[in-house]
Amino acid sequence: MRVALAALAAALWLGAAARASDAAVALPQARPAPGGVALVDLGPAAEPPQARLGDVPLLVLGSPAGWTAVVGIALDRAPGEAMLTVQRGPAPAAAVGFEIRPWRYGEQRLKVAPRHVDLSPEDLARHQRERAHQAEVIAGFSAAPRAGLRMQPPVPGARSSSFGLRRVFNGQARSPHSGMDIAAPAGTPVAAPLAGRVVDTGDYFFNGQTVWIDHGGGLLSMLCHLSRIDVRPGEALAAGAPVGAVGATGRVTGPHLHWSVSLNRVMVDPALFLAPE
Repeated sequence: MRVALAALAAALWLGAAARASDAAVALPQARPAPGGVALVDLGPAAEPPQARLGDVPLLVLGSPAGWTAVVGIALDRAPGEAMLTVQRGPAPAAAVGFEIRPWRYGEQRLKVAPRHVDLSPEDLARHQRERAHQAEVIAGFSAAPRAGLRMQPPVPGARSSSFGLRRVFNGQARSPHSGMDIAAPAGTPVAAPLAGRVVDTGDYFFNGQTVWIDHGGGLLSMLCHLSRIDVRPGEALAAGAPVGAVGATGRVTGPHLHWSVSLNRVMVDPALFLAPE
């Protein structure tokens, strides 16, 4: 009887510890829609399962009491059912489904320098090279973050443009806005929104001076239009560490910070990673 009670107490303690560990992992807000994040329950397991969306590995967080796949949904993904492939140890891979819901975004019309809309052959070739390079950057997959995913705004200020807006430059429709614009004066310090490692810096045609931070598990931040870059590739950053300064480089209408979040190789709404307002 005493042994049984001890075993029960141990089981209850382990369960409470697992739940406490789970609660310590701050996940983003769920919005299973194009440009959003789905939180897919993978159930309990002794070790974290491996999950994929197509051939792309996914971020999995939690504890043996329960694991969650944190799935980024592309802006151009059609609503409907999506399927993950989940591998739990030596067991055969299983399919786990979730529903992608419709979501409506607004429209924004902007005036910029003509060369940033009607690209010359040289600028187009440059943009294509840069796009291929940045696709390689976001394809990286390092160890998952040990802490939660709750981020802090990289710069204080009002959001001057929202994620997902259908953008029209000089009367010509272009790709939707794939990040959050934060209005701030030139020279305002920019900080890392979450701990991570700098994996790329550069001066790009559209994005201007840019820093990419790998937070782990296929989660990255891109900070654009900087006037100054204060970090180097390979540098480890704590959350809130200085990265650079707000500027007006690249395709802009004035000084501001553009902040994008990439999750499993697609851009998702950064607001989902901030504390709810």
